[in-house]
Amino acid sequence: MSKAKRKHVPMRTCIGTRTQHPKRDMIRLIRTDDGHIVIDLTGKRPGSRGAYLSKSRAAAEQAIKLKRLEAEFGQPVLKEDEEAILAFFSQFE
Repeated sequence: MSKAKRKHVPMRTCIGTRTQHPKRDMIRLIRTDDGHIVIDLTGKRPGSRGAYLSKSRAAAEQAIKLKRLEAEFGQPVLKEDEEAILAFFSQFE
């Protein structure tokens, strides 16, 4: 009797909703060297810091409203970065 080996599924916590989801179901945000917060669709871009959001506009709005992006990245988020993030996440929902 052989048991089927379960594949490990990495989990990440959404900074907007504080819920855990599989990493592949999340969108990664990074802080670039020039201080911008940008979306990393590949999940592999180099950045000095990374955070994850669920694929929902509500999660992005919550992260911005409650200043969780600022807390996670340790700096104020530029208005243009907030607008770009909200524009990207508007495709969900």
